[in-house]
Amino acid sequence: MHTRDLSDHATYEAGRGIEEVARKLGRDPGEFVTLSSNENPHGPSPAAVEAIRETAGEVNDYPKAAHADLREAIGDRRGVDPRQVWLANGGDGAIDYLSRAFLEPGDGVLVPDPGFAYYGMSSRFHHGDVREYALSKGERFAQDAETVLGTYDGERIVYLTSPHNPSGSTIPLPEVETIAERTGEETLIVVDEAYGEFADRESALALIEDGREDVAVLRTFSKAYGLAGLRLGYALVPGTWADAYARVNTPFAASEIACRAGLAALDDMEHVARSVESAAAARAAFEERVEAPVWESEGNFVLIEVGDATAVTETLQKRGVIVRDCSSFGLPECIRITCGTDEETDRAIEELNAVLAERSAEAER
Repeated sequence: MHTRDLSDHATYEAGRGIEEVARKLGRDPGEFVTLSSNENPHGPSPAAVEAIRETAGEVNDYPKAAHADLREAIGDRRGVDPRQVWLANGGDGAIDYLSRAFLEPGDGVLVPDPGFAYYGMSSRFHHGDVREYALSKGERFAQDAETVLGTYDGERIVYLTSPHNPSGSTIPLPEVETIAERTGEETLIVVDEAYGEFADRESALALIEDGREDVAVLRTFSKAYGLAGLRLGYALVPGTWADAYARVNTPFAASEIACRAGLAALDDMEHVARSVESAAAARAAFEERVEAPVWESEGNFVLIEVGDATAVTETLQKRGVIVRDCSSFGLPECIRITCGTDEETDRAIEELNAVLAERSAEAER
């Protein structure tokens, strides 16, 4: 008995956590700060924490009302019909739903390189044929219509990421609209806005509001709301095919606790504002103080060119700072650092500069 052939399927490499690194190095977890997975350094929304406590005694029930209530609340917040909100187990769950709804075996899917590995993974799970369009490091990972359309060849789904992971670049709304207009009638443009709260850009949701039927937007509660551990995300889709959700989603796509926490977090704008302001301050600190090239970012992270990413990442771990080696993104010379609290950001900058200075001195000897 064997699984089907999975040899061409990539695996998702998550950023390392404190417990994993501490065990590996035989150290106390309290010695470390983790800035590898773009998690919210201020923790979850306090309102969501209270909702989790209140809901704990009700998890024997399926989330029928909570699921409907959250779709309605998101629809009200985003200005769409609740049927256009496809709740899922994280943003990656929403990607799976779109793959189920749109892909026939052999359909093409166009994804960014570098980019979020799960776009291609989900497409292959659903027997799609994945192709890539390149975002150039030399052009600071600039995203525009010509870059995408130069590779486009009639794919069924085209993924855009704004802000882009791992660089933090964004794509202007007029460029998204141009891509939608110049691709085929049966092509869906999926704009992943998982980090959208941190960016000073108009959401692609505006195109759905204007009546486009070929654009969908991904959002998540993992980042600005601080609910990564609950796995709660959603797609916003055009009204004309909103009803497909009932045919592709898993029963009760998000848990009772996740839905109730999401409802509370959605109204906790103080926590979101604090998270966004903190990320902006951290990005500025990295750009001004790190003694290495730092890409301008509109996410809650920065991409930094350090030479040998694996060596720098391992040395930083020994110094108690966990960052993301971007070799898995095809950028073996870069690391990605999540925006932390003021104290975490200061520590990361000081330790990184020290490591870079040591490596430079060694190279000169």
